[in-house]
Amino acid sequence: MLSKNKKLIFKETIVFSGGVLFLYSCLVPVHKFESTKMPIAPNYANDSCWAALPTKRDSADVSVYAAGIIDGQQTALIDVFYVHPTTYLMGNKWNASLDDRDVNKKTDQLAVRNQASVFNEMCRVYAPRYRQAVLFSYAPYAEKKGNASQAFDLAYSDVKTAFTYYLKNYNQGRPFIIASHSQGTDHTIRLLHDFIENDSLLKKRLVAAYIIGRPIQKGSIKAIPPADSANQTGCYIIWNTVLWGQTTFYGFKVSDLECVNPLTWRRDTIGASSELNTGGLPQTFNRVDAGLNDAKISTTGLLWAHRPNATVKDYPYSDKKRFHVLDYNLFYMNIRQNIKLRTETYLRINSKQ
Repeated sequence: MLSKNKKLIFKETIVFSGGVLFLYSCLVPVHKFESTKMPIAPNYANDSCWAALPTKRDSADVSVYAAGIIDGQQTALIDVFYVHPTTYLMGNKWNASLDDRDVNKKTDQLAVRNQASVFNEMCRVYAPRYRQAVLFSYAPYAEKKGNASQAFDLAYSDVKTAFTYYLKNYNQGRPFIIASHSQGTDHTIRLLHDFIENDSLLKKRLVAAYIIGRPIQKGSIKAIPPADSANQTGCYIIWNTVLWGQTTFYGFKVSDLECVNPLTWRRDTIGASSELNTGGLPQTFNRVDAGLNDAKISTTGLLWAHRPNATVKDYPYSDKKRFHVLDYNLFYMNIRQNIKLRTETYLRINSKQ
């Protein structure tokens, strides 16, 4: 069965009848998972199967010198394994092909550039491409006959294979961060369970996990604890940003969600003013917007924020009731500074052992 968390993110907005049914059939899978030809599995020995590697030029290498954003991957002492969100938005297959140029372009320009780049000062960035589940897989209807679960399982099998390859061929015993957003977070939660929960050596090397953009119930992650301070290590950080006052996430009522405020790095419900926001990063990537917005954890565990003090075109979807796409952008500099603090704390503590 499709988990409660997977149901929360997708709200059907396509209304169709008559002749529009044909168009709809081109946008979502109409066949059972078993009847759909699966895309070829990735071979992570090939650089083309990675959206970002520290050894090649890619969208994670962003530098905005005027804002103090400088790519430091060549001298970074730790790694980040980043799993991107859904960028296969429409299609007649349950899982994306790795040679789909449109999907790869969205992954590179919208996900890796806006999210994975936040780690590039302190971390070498590893971001696998994977046969992600189509967005429609999050619709409650998609779970009929187990289609969605199988699509997510296939996607996770790639992420698991990529992480295994990363550990064996790239990591070389270095400390690392796990990071993700949205669908990527569904998969990294499974990574934490499968790799970190019962492996004391890997757990010791995990600096932190920034697993953002999924509604996760309190207590559901057993591998590591949630963060409750800015310099805590061996913990996970999570939030889901919505317009101030909202009680639903994609139309669904939520409660008792785990949440860390990215302006204070605590889990209390005390509001943090926009003065604590050291800079959002617009998708134009030409500046940093300090004081962009505030943040407060609601009693249900959603992260409330008022609309950004910037034009909508610079922060797409900021006119909506949920800021899911902007979970990283709105707090970009705060995240970047926090990565540095947690990393420096981890390296200082472990240098004494």
